[in-house]
Amino acid sequence: MTGAGWTVPRFRAAKGKRKLACVTAFDYGSARLAAAAGIPLLLVGDSLAMTVLGHDTTLPVTLDEMLHHTRPVVRGAGDALVVADMPFLSYQAGLDEAVASAGRFLKEAGAHAVKIEGGAFRAPVVEHLLRNGIPVMGHIGLLPQNVQAMGGYKVQGRSAEQAEGLLADAKALGAAGVFALVLEGIPSDLAGRITASVSVPTIGIGAGPQCDGQILVWHDLLGLNEDFTPKFVKRFAELAPAIRSALETYRSEVEQGTFPGPEHGYRA
Repeated sequence: MTGAGWTVPRFRAAKGKRKLACVTAFDYGSARLAAAAGIPLLLVGDSLAMTVLGHDTTLPVTLDEMLHHTRPVVRGAGDALVVADMPFLSYQAGLDEAVASAGRFLKEAGAHAVKIEGGAFRAPVVEHLLRNGIPVMGHIGLLPQNVQAMGGYKVQGRSAEQAEGLLADAKALGAAGVFALVLEGIPSDLAGRITASVSVPTIGIGAGPQCDGQILVWHDLLGLNEDFTPKFVKRFAELAPAIRSALETYRSEVEQGTFPGPEHGYRA
């Protein structure tokens, strides 16, 4: 990272000054492309459990797997800020375990910060991590690690009671010291209220345009996942058909003996 790179204080200070386009990244190649496009924040999301490892939810991904994928993202991130998702059961059991798990992302993988899910009840975890030099991004609303308790991936905050609860969660996490807050799967007007009520950037995913920034999963925004497209996702490319077509052409040319041709070999 150069002196002009994205840091936690710079990202936090961007609130109200610019919209922040964030994206997940899971390997060196995706990180390099995102950094070259000027993306300020790369999240090594636990969504890799589904997009890369083939699980049905985020729950099975392990701490070691998350560390494994964070390392190459850091190497390819250039000036981007790298945040690592703390996977299920890596921080829920206690403050000491949370520090030990989060510390590995900074010490072993080179991440700049971690992200944890949960509302006001996570404030002690946030404060404890910060006391130990570990910056934290919060995450409220639809919590993928709580999918079993929520009974599926359902929009949160539709009732007045839920909305007030999420607003209180946001304020508590802001007071605890998160440098940014992911708002997932909540109504747009509620996201606007939360954004106006906290001093840190809000990063929306399925939370409408009133957030300070947005984040999308790499495979979703590039059209790499043809089987599932959430309602809030815009595909900025349709790469899956192009990749499949290229592979079919490659297979055909190998079978027909037209590849490799004379131009692809080495001279004696």
